[in-house]
Formats: sequence, C-alpha cells, structure tokens
Amino acid sequence: MNLLPVADALDRLLSCAKPVAASETLPLSEAEGRVLAVDLTARLTQPPFNASAMDGYALRREDAPEPGAELKVIGTSSAGHGFDGSVGQGEAVRIFTGAPVPPGADSVLLQEDAEKIEGGIRTRFPVRQSQHVRPRGQDFAEGEAVLPAGTVLDFSRLTVAAGMNRPDVEVLKRPLIAILATGDELLPPGSKPGPSQIIASNTFGIAALARKAGADVLDLGIVPDDKTRITTAVDRARDAKADVIVTLGGASVGDHDLVQATLMEAGMQLDFWRIAMRPGKPLMVGSFGETHVLGLPGNPVSSLVCSLLFLEPLIRKLASLPPMRRETVVEAAVTLRANDHRQDYIRAKLSKSAAGGWLAEPFGKQDSSMMKEFAKADCLIIRPPHAPELPAGAPCPVMLLRPDLLT
Repeated sequence: MNLLPVADALDRLLSCAKPVAASETLPLSEAEGRVLAVDLTARLTQPPFNASAMDGYALRREDAPEPGAELKVIGTSSAGHGFDGSVGQGEAVRIFTGAPVPPGADSVLLQEDAEKIEGGIRTRFPVRQSQHVRPRGQDFAEGEAVLPAGTVLDFSRLTVAAGMNRPDVEVLKRPLIAILATGDELLPPGSKPGPSQIIASNTFGIAALARKAGADVLDLGIVPDDKTRITTAVDRARDAKADVIVTLGGASVGDHDLVQATLMEAGMQLDFWRIAMRPGKPLMVGSFGETHVLGLPGNPVSSLVCSLLFLEPLIRKLASLPPMRRETVVEAAVTLRANDHRQDYIRAKLSKSAAGGWLAEPFGKQDSSMMKEFAKADCLIIRPPHAPELPAGAPCPVMLLRPDLLT
C-alpha cells in the first residue's frame, strides 16, 4: 500500500463521520461549551416592561418640550419597586436605572439635567420623545427563538439563556472516545519498571486532548500483546457505544504488532494505514459500523501529532463543533533543509523578532520518542512533501500546539 498524503487521509476520515445526534438536558451551570440540540426560545419578554435606562425623572415629553418646565414629583420608581400609580399632566416620578416607567410617562430626564425646586423639579434641557426608555421586548419576546440549534454555548450565550428564564438546556451528547494502550512493555505511572518495561504515557495526553476537543473519554487501560485481551477490551468499548476507539501502539504489521490483525478478525473494516508524514507514518483508520477506529503509533510524539491532525478534527465534527484553528504562518528563524516525500511536522519554539514578528526555530533533536522536547515546543513547523530549502526569514507554515499563544 502506498503512503497516503496527509490531506487525503484526513478527507477520507472526515467524509464518513456523522455528527452525534443524541441529546441530553443539562443545567446551565454545566452547559458551557456544549452545542444546542434544538432552538432555544424565550420563556418571557425582556424587558418585561418599559424600563428606565438611566437615573432621573419619568415624565410626559409633552410637558417638557423646552428647558424651564416645572414639574411636580409625585413618587419614586426603583428596580423591584415600581411606582404604584400613573403620571399625569405636569407630574414626574423619581426613577432609577432598570425600574419600570410608570403609566402615563413616556420619557426619562437625566437627574443631572433637572434642577430641584420646592415640591418638584425644573428642566434644564429639552426632553426628546422616549429618551432613556428601554421599551418592553426590546431584547427579546416570549416565544422568540433567540439561540438556534447548533449554537455553541459560551459565556454570552449562557447569559442570554438565563435571561430567557431557561434553567436548563437540551444539548448534543459528547462523542465517546475509548482509548486502549497495548504492549507487554507498558506499565501505568507509579509502577517500578522491570529491565524491559516502560511507563505508559500516551493515554493521558490523548485523553486530555480529546476532552478539550469536546469528547467524553473511556479509558480501557493497558493490555498486553494478546489477541484475546485486545478483543475483550475492544468489545467493552463497543458495548459502551463508543463513537471512536483509539488504540495506542501495535497498529503496524510486525511480528509483535497484533492490533490491526486482531481488530480485522473481530470485524473491523480497514480503510487505510501508513501516511506520508513524519512522525506518525503507521497510522491506522478503520471502522466497526458507525464506530470509528483510529490506530495511533506507540511513540509518544507520533501519537500526539497524529491526535492533533486526525483525532481532534474527527471529534469536533462528531461533536458539531467548528474546526480548531491551529495553522498560521510565521517566519523561519533558521534555514530549513529541503524535504523528502513525507510531510514533516517539526517541533519548534516561537520567539519575537527584532521587527516584532514571530519566529519559529526547530529543536535540534526530533526523535519521535522524546517527550520533553514536545512539552517545550510551541508549534510544529509544517514541511510539505518535496518542499525546497526554506531560507531564514521566509514565511513558514506552523501548527500551534496552543492555539491562543499568538493572541
């Protein structure tokens, strides 16, 4: 099988991904970042009455068309305590921001535009019709669909949902991602490794990335290189109705790489494997019906790079979330050599140039097992297949590891 270009592999993966349709109802306090499953309609009108936008005096505009009008103050209207009466000719009501404008009044005079006199006020400026009055329903009306289905609930949308008198919302369920680490050599953190063993680390980073992308995670743990144990773990994921099964390691076709063969014996349809990229060539993509299977390489950096390129976009499509914007263009801090037939993702550090632009400088060592360098990296320099030498200072495409880094 020829190596598949990265863009083609991603297109094939996403083309058969259908967003999760199941929904659940959550309280507003738990709904941040979730996607509305249905239109959210208002349960009341806002504001529910004509309200004052300022502190001042509610009056009839016809009584104060010019400066110098004298009005009798007959009461007070404050937030939560409206004036129990109406405003007649030559009258005004002291009013505060957010308070109901009394019947009869149609405008509000700013308090600093009024001169206090015995028993009332004298206007210093003319009053415009409806000035400083928020009309009933100015924001939204009862029954109005304010937030459509598909809206991602952030701080401003949660605020309007609460204002609509909605204590809870119907949102799409998160896709469930089941993660399975395989290998006789793997032990969980906190263990004491033997001479041929290592600590399993990939699960934690990939689980964190999956949750950040909008998924729930089922950790299937670590299983040895044993077909029966691998099959049992996969069956557990399928019984849980996982939307994606992610395997870590063993997806190649070496003597000890059992994952691909085991999953195919269990009924997985293999779509493709082996991508024209570095790191991460032995990526496997398949499916059990509607359940996607993503077989990631065992090397930590390879698995994380593949997760950024393939798992994150897959999750966000399943979750009906917009794609994460990670790619941007900066300047190469040093000359980058010509590339071969595989697309390179080179760990690099970002810094500011003397002119104020961003520079990407690659680390000297790029071995796919080196986690420390990945943790220090700010971005991945993207070198397309057969890219010619890129001189220092030239525009350089990168994938940000932390999308808000340049903001």
